[in-house]
Amino acid sequence: MKINLASSEKFRNRHISPSENELQEMLNTIGVDSLDTLIDETIPSTIRLKQPLQLPKPLSENLFLKSFKATIGKNQIFKSYIGLGYYDTLVPGVIQRNILENPGWYTAYTPYQAEIAQGRLEALINFQTMVSELTGMELANASLLDEGTAAAEAMTMLYAAKARSKKKATTFYVDEKVFEQTKEILKTRATPIGITLKIGPLSDLDLSDPELFGILIQYPNSDGEIINYESLVNAAKEGHVSTAFSTDLLSLTLLKPPGEMGADVVIGSTQRFGVPMGFGGPHAAFFATKESFKRQIPGRIIGVSVDKSGKNAYRMALQTREQHIKRERATSNICTAQVLLAVMAGMYAVYHGPKGLKAIASRTHGLAVMTAKWLSEIGFEQVNKAYFDTIRIKVDQVQKEKIRAFAVSKKLNFRYDEGHILLSFDQAKTRQDVVEIFEVFAKSTNKLQPEVPEIPSQIDATIPSELERKSKFLEHEVFQKYHSEHEMLRYLKKLENKDLSLVHSMISLGSCTMKLNATTEMIPITWPEIGQLHPFAPQDQAAGYYEMFQDLRNWLSEITGFSDTSLQPNSGAQGEYAGLMVIRAYHQSRNEDFRNVVLIPSSAHGTNPASAVMAGMKVVIVPCDEKGNIDVDAFKEKAATYKDQLSALMVTYPSTHGVFEEAIKEICDLVHEYGGQVYMDGANMNAQVGLTSPGLIGADVCHLNLHKTFCIPHGGGGPGMGPICVAKHLVPFLPGNPYVKTGGTAAITPISAAPFGSSSILPIPYAYIAMMGEEGLSKATKIAILNANYIKTRLGADFPILYTGANGRAAHEMILDCREFKAYGVEVEDIAKRLMDYGFHAPTVSFPVPGTLMVEPTESESKDELDRFCEAMIAIRQEIREIEEGKADKLVNVLKNAPHTASSIISDSWDMPYSREKAAYPLPFVKENKFWPAVGRIDAAYGDRNLMCSCIPTSDFENE
Repeated sequence: MKINLASSEKFRNRHISPSENELQEMLNTIGVDSLDTLIDETIPSTIRLKQPLQLPKPLSENLFLKSFKATIGKNQIFKSYIGLGYYDTLVPGVIQRNILENPGWYTAYTPYQAEIAQGRLEALINFQTMVSELTGMELANASLLDEGTAAAEAMTMLYAAKARSKKKATTFYVDEKVFEQTKEILKTRATPIGITLKIGPLSDLDLSDPELFGILIQYPNSDGEIINYESLVNAAKEGHVSTAFSTDLLSLTLLKPPGEMGADVVIGSTQRFGVPMGFGGPHAAFFATKESFKRQIPGRIIGVSVDKSGKNAYRMALQTREQHIKRERATSNICTAQVLLAVMAGMYAVYHGPKGLKAIASRTHGLAVMTAKWLSEIGFEQVNKAYFDTIRIKVDQVQKEKIRAFAVSKKLNFRYDEGHILLSFDQAKTRQDVVEIFEVFAKSTNKLQPEVPEIPSQIDATIPSELERKSKFLEHEVFQKYHSEHEMLRYLKKLENKDLSLVHSMISLGSCTMKLNATTEMIPITWPEIGQLHPFAPQDQAAGYYEMFQDLRNWLSEITGFSDTSLQPNSGAQGEYAGLMVIRAYHQSRNEDFRNVVLIPSSAHGTNPASAVMAGMKVVIVPCDEKGNIDVDAFKEKAATYKDQLSALMVTYPSTHGVFEEAIKEICDLVHEYGGQVYMDGANMNAQVGLTSPGLIGADVCHLNLHKTFCIPHGGGGPGMGPICVAKHLVPFLPGNPYVKTGGTAAITPISAAPFGSSSILPIPYAYIAMMGEEGLSKATKIAILNANYIKTRLGADFPILYTGANGRAAHEMILDCREFKAYGVEVEDIAKRLMDYGFHAPTVSFPVPGTLMVEPTESESKDELDRFCEAMIAIRQEIREIEEGKADKLVNVLKNAPHTASSIISDSWDMPYSREKAAYPLPFVKENKFWPAVGRIDAAYGDRNLMCSCIPTSDFENE
């Protein structure tokens, strides 16, 4: 026997589930002789890559971790006092291990199917309650992307909801003491939609200006100062001017909350509630407002409703709040939240409780007071009249440079301003750190080395009485009872057990690509070298990050066929918006501002038209033909009609209907002929990687959903990442950042707050590409297409497949037409709920066609799992047939009553015309690993009529 000493385990064999034998069995079922034949029949030859992707050879899992540890080890971890919305924090181990590192939490999908998402929904109710009570507001949503974009959402909401007396007002005034990154994002978002942004000192604010509709204030401000704005807010109200506050939740445990000053909107970041800085993200932003704005608030709100038995249950309330459903009538394109990070932040508050949070805030304030006092004793003036965690030390230029040098030698990062050094304290700092700061400043004086003062155990707070918080907060029992690790562990596990995720079964969501989030990809995200860097730290301290960024930009550019990539957009919808803003800047550079029409197929994701509206574009919808393709004749007609104003085409490829459209190159060529640009939505890149590319097809820019094709976990609805890849002529316009040089030579203003978006999750796609290599990535795409066509073949006799390609093949997803079942009283929702009884999450419901299911299996599902799903769907079709044939009652049947809970199955009063076994164990495999929905079918209408979006007493559940 010869032994191959060069052999090693290939990661692609772990990521791609079907074995060679299973692959052949599936090909036989489909009726093709080889995988290559299937691909040739699926993807038009005119858009196939002519050579393999030029990527490094793949690494094994072990070698990748060693290699990446060396790369990221080039980062230097300095103690950060920079602040500006990013602070060091201590992640409780019980939260890190059981949420952040737990696939039971991070592989779940957005909680649209509430009956199997009660754990996450409860965690998000905790988050909303925490935010609304700390801010003093009536209502909060279930998180946004970052503080800067949350501020932009506040501005646009207030603009859309202006008082009648301000109907024509277009001016939004921003205090100059708002964080710089936030001001820059407001510039990005204001101009395209006609908002006039004024930035200046509040002393220059003219509340009588008839053009003024809103104000944004930072509290505490960027200098760290805290001011009472109550009289300003009251005066604004009299003039029908709305006020928005950007604030710090930890400070609000000690400070009078903006809601008690009369604020209309309060936004900020929950990063310092146990979520690492991570060089900029991901972090859950918050958005709190008055109940009067409940129909305008962007993003998701979790509310309380009841299930069919009357039991209290959580759900996503007022689901049309996700404004992309309004498409071109939208004022926001928010789709992704930061659910995983919101869960962590909410649980941080649960674990510490109000007393614990107040103790952390008090100690943070105390360290700032102690530092200011000590530095004043050696001649340094602290100029903030009142502050929470940030002090501002007056220095001359010589002192500043001396202090900077001494600080760097001690691995300390201060914030340096004109004539001042600012120091922001946080939970991770200690009294010994104050000694270190004192020594650095003392060294810069011309005096003998002063003696370090005696370290006190207590110190007096300096917050003015009028700004002290008097009101109580977080009195609900959930914030009172889980303060020991054992109790917290059990609470987290109890919630986790209510949620179906990829640890249980396939989640076959079309367009959402729920694929394996491999353990090796996930391991680095909790390394200190990844988590403990401030996004505005000097570049030479982040050499490991920058090396990873450059490699990832090169790889993604190669995969998409483009020249460069911006990693900044921190969601898919942000990527859409970024791409359109880059196109807008390109047209402006050519003095073609008049190009403002975007053509969008009717099958497009709802975020496409919403993003176009936000970019100041006029949306023109292009219909599809009976085969689901873009109607080429209609497209040509509309393109010709708007040729002089044409800015862009937004197209998803393969289409949202799961088809590789044959006319795509012709369509792209026509757009270019008329002077427009082609934006390709990257939602379906899992069917392109290694086989074709947006650049080859003819696009100019695309965004990539790294939380889909490139394996970042969905996290229950976030984090997401949406980098954009662009052709050479668009590279100069890639987005910049006010603190860190990034983007192109003519960079547009920022899309997201951090220069590289959610940097700390970029190791996941980096690892995926590094370990898969060209061959693995191409094979993954082929198997994704194989798995989809296998399901199509197995289900085709029972469910009409709505659209297919020229050769009858699906791309990586397909649409099952369920509309004919309405004749027997069965809605597509009934099928979705019944799938829960079989242990599956439903495919995408009623998108892009109402009354259908869009199925996408991905390459990481085995043939056994595909077969289980197919058997479940075929069994459900038989249950529908029983209704058709009169064997089952039209109103009382297993579909209409689904899902069935454990309590309903063991109830003494079972009066259904079908057996308990049929309800709970419809197929033999279900008995082996039964997942029980936590509640029965939820009454959505009741929840909307009786909107309640904060914690309800546990007794309400116990009484049931």
